[in-house]
Amino acid sequence: MFTNTIRSALRVRVAPVPRTVMARTNLIRMAAPQQVRMYSDHHEETFEEFTARYEQEFENAYDLFEVQRILNNCFSYDLVPAPVVVEKALQACRRVNDYPTAVRTFEALKHKVENNEQYEAYLEELKDIRQELGIDLKEDLYADKA
Repeated sequence: MFTNTIRSALRVRVAPVPRTVMARTNLIRMAAPQQVRMYSDHHEETFEEFTARYEQEFENAYDLFEVQRILNNCFSYDLVPAPVVVEKALQACRRVNDYPTAVRTFEALKHKVENNEQYEAYLEELKDIRQELGIDLKEDLYADKA
């Protein structure tokens, strides 16, 4: 009986708020101007900065997951990476001992360039590193299916 008296004394009684007051406060909240942040004031990365950043990332890649993640990020931009970046990617593939990713790098490069002449120019530029690392192209591996 004593606890019931304490509970009833602790109950707070709140008077209902009239609808007109609630409507006015909602209008005030809706009419208040909101501050909007514009995030367009960021640094535009140049192609040289992009190249240097990905060269560094491939040099620091320590396992297969990192190499594949960096390759995915590198090829997701609206530009074709420089041959030096592709060379660093191939060296990173060799360092983590993953031949299939090196072959797929050339596949991604083929799909990224605009035409076959650009792809041939990349192949000519990267011929030495391909021979050094022993990387074949998909076209060479599956010549009968092409």
